[in-house]
Amino acid sequence: MDILKVENLCKRFGHAEVLCDISFTLREGESLAILGSSGSGKTTLLRCLNFLERPDKGRISVRDELLFEAAAKYDDSSIRSKRLHFGFVFQAFNLFPQYTALKNITLARELAAKESPEYAKNKKALHEKIYSDGLDLLEQMGLSARGDYYPHQLSGGQQQRVAIARALALRPDILCFDEPTSALDPELTGEVLRVIKSLADKRTTMLIVTHEMQFARQIADTILFMDEGMTVEYGTPEEVMDNPKTDRMKRFLEHYSGDV
Repeated sequence: MDILKVENLCKRFGHAEVLCDISFTLREGESLAILGSSGSGKTTLLRCLNFLERPDKGRISVRDELLFEAAAKYDDSSIRSKRLHFGFVFQAFNLFPQYTALKNITLARELAAKESPEYAKNKKALHEKIYSDGLDLLEQMGLSARGDYYPHQLSGGQQQRVAIARALALRPDILCFDEPTSALDPELTGEVLRVIKSLADKRTTMLIVTHEMQFARQIADTILFMDEGMTVEYGTPEEVMDNPKTDRMKRFLEHYSGDV
């Protein structure tokens, strides 16, 4: 079934139209890679899905629930709730420097638990469960021995893996990556790509903005290629990368021919 449906999404910044009539679907357990040159609107698209930006037009639905319609009004509490459908992994890690790796992972769940009506009665059990799940995520990321380390004590690849664990901690419907390796050197890039591939192998539903072309081919079920805020090509890796229909896609692939 389609877990995510995006219909006719548009976004302007002043006179600049950054997204123009973007539509796509994502099935549960599949990965969608979003490709395009810098400035093509890829990051803005992710930010609109996660309510970090408000689209000017369009609709966003998750599991057939309408999360966003441009004409509707949403208060801060509603936006926070809707945002929980998406886990977001940023380019620059954005870890809290004052907290350990484990605390960075568990903090959001701890704050959410305090708003639960069951918190007063089951405070200890809830915290034990959150702590245990945090340790499991550290192990999943290959960081079992780094839980007490602070971000400045971790390599860039380790920090990004903590950021991935943090995004997974709230069990989002969809995990979103915004060029997760752009701040890493080639050796550390491999660490993070292996983690993302392992998530794809487990059929984690993901949206991935990336310039890693070979990686996109390997893990994506569907590819969306954007240019100047518009959808240029949309289909399977075989359709988009092996048999491009547009000159713009062909030029893009030629530029990255060493990676494909």
